[in-house]
Amino acid sequence: MSKNILILQSSPRIGGNSDILCDEFIKGAEEADHSCEKIYLTKKDIKLCTGCLTCDETHSCVIDDDMREILEKMVNADVIVMATPVYFFTMSGQMKMLIDRTTPRFSEMKDKEFYFIFTAATPNEKHLVNVKREFKSYLNCLTNPTNKGIIYGLGVGKVGDVKEKEETLLEAYNYGKIV
Repeated sequence: MSKNILILQSSPRIGGNSDILCDEFIKGAEEADHSCEKIYLTKKDIKLCTGCLTCDETHSCVIDDDMREILEKMVNADVIVMATPVYFFTMSGQMKMLIDRTTPRFSEMKDKEFYFIFTAATPNEKHLVNVKREFKSYLNCLTNPTNKGIIYGLGVGKVGDVKEKEETLLEAYNYGKIV
């Protein structure tokens, strides 16, 4: 059964390590006949949440930006891949802004499968405990999400370093294929 996959790539580096792993995921998914769309958050106009709480009543945000389109795609996706570089042991600011802005419709994101892609200069997975906890906290706000896996691009501080990590590239490809 073909699935609709949405990839939210939050790295400001187009063609960087996170992006390379997203592309490998897409290759596997497309080979398995799934449809994929990758959104570069840095190319979108996503403003900061103002905390006005209007969305609690209206299920719509008062801010008019690209988040409306992204939210619609998140609600309609079967699978959501969230890719972030790890800065100071946490997710990128772009990813955090996106998560904050899902509030108006997060109750509609039911039964979604999630994959996560983390790239970090650190070679040690234990340094990613904070970013894993933050994404787990986000999933706890949703209805019946499934964390299908995390792809770790570790020890990749410079653009393109992940290309030397054949095992990590293969993991991203295989996760895409088995969606």
